[in-house]
Amino acid sequence: MAPEPAASGEEDEEQEEGEVLAEEGEPALEEPSKYAAVLHNDDYTTMDFVVEVLKAYFAKSTEEAVRVMLQVHQAGRGVAGVYSHEIAETKASQVMEAARARGFPLRCTVEKA
Repeated sequence: MAPEPAASGEEDEEQEEGEVLAEEGEPALEEPSKYAAVLHNDDYTTMDFVVEVLKAYFAKSTEEAVRVMLQVHQAGRGVAGVYSHEIAETKASQVMEAARARGFPLRCTVEKA
């Protein structure tokens, strides 16, 4: 047996009301803010370890990692990558944990990009 069609008047009104509400209530979608994971220079962390971190946690090629490492060494800081806030915080924590495990004081902070 086929289902009985619903009263068309009620359904039409609900759809029209729903459409109007959806159009009026649609939130404006914005691109999420981006945050930079920034490595800071110190007198103890080796350049090789910084390159290793950039390759392991930020998927940098050797050439890119060396370039960022030199920026950290010469300018005192360098951007390792730009991500959503949660990802940048996670990467910064992973870097700091890896540095501490190896006995280095390397600092990685998160700043609004």
